[in-house]
Amino acid sequence: MSSFGTTAGLIDNSPAMSVIYLGCLNTLSVPKNISPSRARRASDAWRMHNAGRVLGNALTRFEARVLDLMVQAGHGQTRLPHINLTRHLDLKGTRITVLAQRANMTNAAMTELIDQCESLGLVVRMADPSDKRVRIVNFTEAGRLWLAAFSKALKKAERELMDEIGDDAAAALFDALARYAGVVASIGAQDSAN
Repeated sequence: MSSFGTTAGLIDNSPAMSVIYLGCLNTLSVPKNISPSRARRASDAWRMHNAGRVLGNALTRFEARVLDLMVQAGHGQTRLPHINLTRHLDLKGTRITVLAQRANMTNAAMTELIDQCESLGLVVRMADPSDKRVRIVNFTEAGRLWLAAFSKALKKAERELMDEIGDDAAAALFDALARYAGVVASIGAQDSAN
């Protein structure tokens, strides 16, 4: 018996293919009556069905739906990276360095996103009144209209998710993921915690 106890969990529930983790999680027992390619697929099953893959696939589907709704609302020019900028931008404006920090990006990469969003008319750079050397990014009027459309698209996509998996499951999912991610109450609180 390993120090992990007698852990056993099925990877594939099909009757012909029961691959079981025994003891340590890196030791697989594969029945002898299956082909080598099927055994390889079974030993790689963890790569296809794990928390990161499932969350990533769900996020990809959700974001694609939001973007589709934005296209329907007449905002097809924006892409996911643009949303990454706008989700970190305070309504009263935010310094470029803070945006980059919030988005976990370099200042140069964030500046490129700002350039793109500025060319789309969503944001504008202005001098910081407290330090003229620093630039603050603000939503333009068109950017605020875009933000309202994004809010509607996001809410509709969330409603569709709830309709598909159920309100209780969605509430539990949102709550659990927020706890797991360590989400704070507001964007500004995140900055003061650093």
